[in-house]
Amino acid sequence: MNHNLHKAGVKLLNALSNHADLIMEAYFSGSVNEANYSAKVINSLIDNKVLWRPDADVQLRLRPSLRTLLEESLQDEHNRQIDANIGSTLASLKTQAEHYKEALTNGRFHESEAHLSDLTELVYGLTETLTTNVRLLWGRINNEFGYVASVDAKIRENELAQSQVSELLSQLEMFQFDLLSQIAGSHRELRHLLVVTLQASFARCTQELSLVQSRLLELLGRFREFKGRTRLLKGFMLHMEQKPDFTPTNYAGLTQVPILFNQAKSIIKPAAIDVHNVEHEASLLDIVGKIKAINHLKTDVLEARAINTLKVEEQESISFNEDKMKQHVEAYFCQIIEEGKPLSALEYHHSNALTFDQEVWLYQVIGGYQGLPDTEREYFDIDTLGEYHATYTGNFIIKDVELGLR
Repeated sequence: MNHNLHKAGVKLLNALSNHADLIMEAYFSGSVNEANYSAKVINSLIDNKVLWRPDADVQLRLRPSLRTLLEESLQDEHNRQIDANIGSTLASLKTQAEHYKEALTNGRFHESEAHLSDLTELVYGLTETLTTNVRLLWGRINNEFGYVASVDAKIRENELAQSQVSELLSQLEMFQFDLLSQIAGSHRELRHLLVVTLQASFARCTQELSLVQSRLLELLGRFREFKGRTRLLKGFMLHMEQKPDFTPTNYAGLTQVPILFNQAKSIIKPAAIDVHNVEHEASLLDIVGKIKAINHLKTDVLEARAINTLKVEEQESISFNEDKMKQHVEAYFCQIIEEGKPLSALEYHHSNALTFDQEVWLYQVIGGYQGLPDTEREYFDIDTLGEYHATYTGNFIIKDVELGLR
């Protein structure tokens, strides 16, 4: 361990902790008012690369790397920066993998562990970057670009997001898992990092981006519809300002009614065969061919059909337990809302003498909670009740769930 780097890192973290108010003020306002703080504090933060002055006439600002860290940690919806630089990261992954294999071959195990640590950091950093990019896009979509006011600005933000999605998809095409598999070879650690972890993240990100793209197109159509209606309303208001004595004409009393007001319901014409339509020729030939077909049935076949008569009986009605279970889940949620007290799922199950299997009932309650819209799910808190496995550590066995209001 490099003690100088360790000491410098501790010093930087202490500076961030001691001057948290100044940093957050700079984050929200965009700059630092130097008159409110001592020159010693300002110079200390500048030396620690926390603040910087882009130009001589510009106030102090936060470093871009620190601002990016705060935006990702706080999940700030104003963060619109998408990191699509995947090519350089993939090149670094391949280089570090080759370093790791070479160190193992030559017996330099301490060096190989260092290369494996760097490779692990790169892989998980790449997966976190992909997840963060998708989260940023979904956050802007779910907010419907609420940080801009006008419809034109929302359309521009939507087009920017679509270009970012296209850039991300083009960057994802750079993943060559056959090549990564060859680089990993028979090394278990490399295969886990370069193939399993990256492929799972790639599949998840690709699926999410396809959903994001369809949602963006839907929002773009809605924004353009709003823009058209707004333009029509503004035009009407401008017309009324210029001609305040305007009154609509009684179009029903005119001899020549405009087409816009002269609308009638469509009348279905009687069906008729158009023998002059070439597209219907195949259908007509098929119909005629069926008319000319003559089926000669033998007598024994007719007798067999007469004997085997078809019996039509009324089918028994089938009741689905799923609908009843769903109704009980809704009643369970309503009881929690009415009483305002936490209640476990098995307590409700025993008090109402439900006949459903307890495990199936717990799955239905969890599914009902996760199926709620985000606005309604915020009113509830769910907690799992159970115990850890006695033999296999890390396995938590859920025996009951408790639901309550926040």
